[in-house]
Amino acid sequence: RIPSKFDMRRFCRATGSVAIVKLQAPQPDELGYAKQIEVREVGGANCVVLQQDASLGSVATIVLRGSTEGFLDDVERAVDDGINAYKALCRDARCVPAGGASEIEMASQVADFGKKQTGLDQYAIARFAEALEVVPRTIAENSGLQASEVLARLHAAHAQGQVNTGVDIETGAPKDLAADGIMDVYAAKWWAVRLATDAVVTVLKVDQIIMAKQAGGPKPRQGDGDDD
Repeated sequence: RIPSKFDMRRFCRATGSVAIVKLQAPQPDELGYAKQIEVREVGGANCVVLQQDASLGSVATIVLRGSTEGFLDDVERAVDDGINAYKALCRDARCVPAGGASEIEMASQVADFGKKQTGLDQYAIARFAEALEVVPRTIAENSGLQASEVLARLHAAHAQGQVNTGVDIETGAPKDLAADGIMDVYAAKWWAVRLATDAVVTVLKVDQIIMAKQAGGPKPRQGDGDDD
C-alpha cells in the first residue's frame, strides 16, 4: 500500500505503470515492470526497495544517515540545493560570479543611475540599490566578518573595474571566485530579483488598509433601561 500520492507517482514513473483510479483489471499497456522488489531494513525501519534497469527508469533514492536530526537536516538541505542547482543548469547553463559580486555590481549601477535623477525618485532608487547589498552583507556576517568593511572593499574593487570580485569568506578580501570555479546560477539570481521587485511593487500599490472589526454584532447596552 502506498498512501502518498508523491510516492505513487514515483513508483509509476520507475516501473512504467499507470495509476488506475477505478477498481478494475488493468490493461496490458498499463502494467509496469520491476527487476526486483524486496523489503530491506534501513536505519531500523522496513523499506520497500525497488531495483530497476537503468534503461527502463531514471528514478533514484538517496539514503542519508547521521547522528542527529540537525545534522541530517543540514545534509538534506545541501543535497536538495545541489540537485536543484543541477536541474536549473540543465535548463539554463548561464552562470554569474558568486560571493555577492552580481549584487554589488547591480547596486553600484543602480546607485549611479539614481544620482542622475531629480526629485523624490532618486531616494527610492538609492534605497533599492542599498537593498541589493543584503546578499554580500549576509555572506560577510555569516562568515564572522565586519560587513561594513567588506562592503567598502567590494565597492572599491568594483569601482576599479573588477566586476567579478566577491566576498572571500576565508580572508574577507575581494576575490574573483570564478577563477576558482565558484559560480552562481543565473536563473536563481534573475528570479530572486524579479520576485523581490514584484513583492515591493505590490506593497507600494496598497494605498488603503481596511481594518477588520470583531464579529458578533453590536455590543449589548450597559445598565438597565426601558425596552419600549
